[in-house]
Amino acid sequence: MKIAILSQDASLYSTRRLREAGEERGHEMRVVNYLRCYMNITSHRPAIFYNGKALEDFDAVIPRIGASRTFYGTAVVRQFEVMGVFSTNESQAISRSRDKLRCLQILARDGIGLPVTGFAHATQDIDGLIETVGGAPLVIKLLEGTQGIGVVLAETYQAAKSVIEAFRGLDANILVQEYIKEAGGADLRCFVLAGKVIAAMKRQGAAGEFRSNLHRGGKAEPIKLTPEERSTAIRAAKAMGLRVAGVDLLRSNHGPVVMEVNSSPGLEGIETATGIDVAGKIIDYLDKNAAPGKTSGQLRRLADRDRIKY
Repeated sequence: MKIAILSQDASLYSTRRLREAGEERGHEMRVVNYLRCYMNITSHRPAIFYNGKALEDFDAVIPRIGASRTFYGTAVVRQFEVMGVFSTNESQAISRSRDKLRCLQILARDGIGLPVTGFAHATQDIDGLIETVGGAPLVIKLLEGTQGIGVVLAETYQAAKSVIEAFRGLDANILVQEYIKEAGGADLRCFVLAGKVIAAMKRQGAAGEFRSNLHRGGKAEPIKLTPEERSTAIRAAKAMGLRVAGVDLLRSNHGPVVMEVNSSPGLEGIETATGIDVAGKIIDYLDKNAAPGKTSGQLRRLADRDRIKY
């Protein structure tokens, strides 16, 4: 097969691993910087151009879309879909997961465990917003934040009020969530592929750090999930319509709760911690499922309740 990896940087670990795994299996792999693509949007001959040449005859694409480039990146993925090219994750699913508020609302609709979450526009009723999530300590998150950036733990009511007022003063959209103290600064990353958890690790934050991101000094180790945790991760990915997803869970006193569903999960941490060839499994999935025109018809569906078929 001829497979394109949509990535801004060919040297990134995840991009390199996917390319290597594809080439080891005899596929023609090409890394395409999606920000340098431009599109011809027509009814009869839609096309994507890169470096002045049309990108043709691809059997599949693997989107590795940066969070800050979601709008243009998903437009490129959508154009490939219009051209009948199979994508590991479709544009609608990527957009859905990247909108944190929308993501949480969809998960809540499907009865999937979540931290108690509040959202508001005005600052006139901060007391009510804080009370909604059970008071301090609580976590305040920027909707546009990624990799732990824009996430603040407010340990007191006054600290929470000050941070919320500051963020809203900058016209930033924020979520306020209950603080899951019993998680102990650790979370679980579940790597879901085509409706199955193929790898899982526990990430433990550094001493004094409630965020467990590995690039912030956190450590990772393989973990055995409970049946409920495995089911929650699978249901969360399916609710977003994602074939490939990194689902982050916390272990709370009321069961596993979903913190985030990532449509471009990194491979380095999960492969290093578990020793599992995640990149190879993604390519193997494409081997079995990718063919010209074999998209799930997401563009033709108008309702968010429609679900992808694995």
